Amino acid sequence: MAQTPADEQAQGIPGSALPGPFPVGRYAHTLRERMRAAARVQLIGEVVNVRTSRTKIYFELRDADGAVGCSAWRSDLEKLADGAELRDGQQLVVAGGPDYYVGSRHASPSFSFNVTALKQAGEGDLLARIAQLRALLEADGLLEPQKLLARPSLPRTIAVVTAKDSRAQGDVLAGLERRGWRGTLIWAFVPVQDRHAAPQIARALRDLAATGRAEVAIVARGGGSVADLLAFSDEALCRTVAMLPLPVIASVGHHYDHTLIDDVAAVSCSTPTHAAEAAVPVDVNAARDQVALSARRVGTATRRSLIERARHLALLSAAPAARLRGSRLALHQDLRELRASAQRRIAGERRAGAARADAIERRRAAQVLECRGRRRDELERLALALGGHDPQRTLERGYVLARRPDGTPLTSAAQALPGTELVLRFADGERDAMISEQ
Repeated sequence: MAQTPADEQAQGIPGSALPGPFPVGRYAHTLRERMRAAARVQLIGEVVNVRTSRTKIYFELRDADGAVGCSAWRSDLEKLADGAELRDGQQLVVAGGPDYYVGSRHASPSFSFNVTALKQAGEGDLLARIAQLRALLEADGLLEPQKLLARPSLPRTIAVVTAKDSRAQGDVLAGLERRGWRGTLIWAFVPVQDRHAAPQIARALRDLAATGRAEVAIVARGGGSVADLLAFSDEALCRTVAMLPLPVIASVGHHYDHTLIDDVAAVSCSTPTHAAEAAVPVDVNAARDQVALSARRVGTATRRSLIERARHLALLSAAPAARLRGSRLALHQDLRELRASAQRRIAGERRAGAARADAIERRRAAQVLECRGRRRDELERLALALGGHDPQRTLERGYVLARRPDGTPLTSAAQALPGTELVLRFADGERDAMISEQ
C-alpha cells in the first residue's frame, strides 16, 4: 500500500522500519479487498449461537480445534437450505470465503465467513467422526468401568435424566409401573438436543452421583437423526459417564440408533421402557404374587398341622382316667422293683463288707504275732551286743579300772604320778590306793 502526500505529513514512530502510518480507513478497505480475494473454501462444523436480523443470519461454526463466525443473507439462506430452519447443534457444510466489514466512525468492524452455499453434513461424515471417537475411548479403557459396577436387584431410588414432559419420561414411568416398583424417583430435566445438551446432561449426572441418593441413573431420549442424537456422542459427556461411580443405563433413540453413551454406559437399552425394566430387574408384581402364593401354601399347611394336632389331643384325652391308672400301676411296679433291687444290693454289700472285715482281722492278728517274734529276737540280739560292751564283763576277766577320787578315770601311765590317790575298781568291789615313789 503506497503512501500519498497526505500520508507523508504524519510522522511515524521514531526508529521503526515499518512503512506508514496510513489512514485506518484505507487500511481497512485494503484488508477487506484482500480477504475477499482469498480462495473460496468449504468448512464443516457445528452450528452455535444462531441469531438473526432483518436481512442477515449470523452464527458460529465450531469444532474441537476452533471456531469461525459466519453470516449469510436471509434470502439466500432460505433458498439454499430449502426452507429448513437453522438451529444450534446442526452439523453443516458451508461454502464461501472470508469477508471484512470495515466499520466507521460510529460502527465497529467485524470479520465473518460469508456463506454462499450450505447443506447439512451427511450422516456418513458424522458416523465416521463417531467411530473415530469410539476408538479413542476404547484405547483409553473407558468402555468397561461402568459395566463393572454392581447394580441392585431392587433399587430404592432411581434417577432419570431426560427432557421434561417428553415421551421418554412417560415411557420410563410406564415401565416402572409395569414392574410394580414403588421406590423414589429423582428427575433431572435437561435439554436433549443442541449444543447445550451434552454439558447439562454431564452436570446433572455428576450432581446425582455427588448426592449419593440414587442407586442407578437412566439417561433417556426418543429417536431422531444422527445429528439430532449427536449430543449423546459428545466426548466430554462420554468420559464423564465412564468415570462415574453411579451405574448409568442409556436409552437414546430407537432400536436401530446407537450413540457413544451406549458404549460407555453400564447398560444400553433400545427404549426407555426397556431401560426402566433394566433398572429394576426384579418383577415386583410377580414377586408379590409369588409371596402371596407361598403365604397361602404356608397357611394351608399350618391349618392341616393344627387339625392333626387337635385330633391327636382328642385321642389323648379320650380316656384320661384309664391312662392315669395305667401310669400309676407302672409307677408302683417301678417302685417295687427299685426297692427290691436296693435291698439286694444292700445285703450283698453287707456280706462283702463282713468278708473284708474278717480278712482284715486275720491279717492284723498274723502281723501282730509276726511283729512280736521279730521284736523278741531283736531284743535278744541287742542284749548280746550290749553285754559285749558291758565294763563289768571286762572287769570279770581280770581287768581293773583306776580312777581318781573324783571319778575321773586314768587312761595313761603318765597320769599316775607318785602320791596320786586312786580308787581301784575290781569285778567284786573297790579299793583305795596311792602311787608310791619309786
